[in-house]
Amino acid sequence: MRVVLPDRPGSLGAVATAMGTVGADINAVEIVEKYEGYAIDDFMLELPAGAAPDSLITACTSVQGVEVVWLSHYPEAWGLQADVDVLNAMTEEPEKAEAILTLEAPEVFRVTWAVLVDRVNHRVLAQTTLAPDLDDTGIRALGDLDAVRDGELPDGWLPGWGETLIAVAPFRSDASIVLARRGGPEFLKSELARLRHLAALAF
Repeated sequence: MRVVLPDRPGSLGAVATAMGTVGADINAVEIVEKYEGYAIDDFMLELPAGAAPDSLITACTSVQGVEVVWLSHYPEAWGLQADVDVLNAMTEEPEKAEAILTLEAPEVFRVTWAVLVDRVNHRVLAQTTLAPDLDDTGIRALGDLDAVRDGELPDGWLPGWGETLIAVAPFRSDASIVLARRGGPEFLKSELARLRHLAALAF
């Protein structure tokens, strides 16, 4: 769950207490970004059987100044440990590093799908299960693949596909990785920095 909360003493404790009222067990907390007056935190939680996610949102937003921006299901691997694990896998098989990062991206970056694209020849080199099958036209619809950036693909960017948020990073080769989220949240600067860093470590 991604939460915006006031950056002041006691805010994190108040949110944790609110989560506890619905039986949520906090496994980990990651400070994603900090701004003037507020912070964005990711919580990895376990809810008791039968607990409604809506009750968790209601509990959190009962704390003054707190906003829940995203809630979804994810595997246990996440955050820094996920980065370390994928980096180890990339190091063990450097010739497959680009594909490894792409295929592990849904867990590492909490995205819906990812593709590895040859940005010169416009062909897909690797893709995750939920990724669309992209032809030349579909790849061109992704936009600029030469720089690290985020963006939004409009509704209908591909027949049958709705608005999609993407993040792009080129590798040292002719390939680029594209991460995609349907339904948010937006990619943060810290997530783009992680993507840039991991892409730069692929040889």
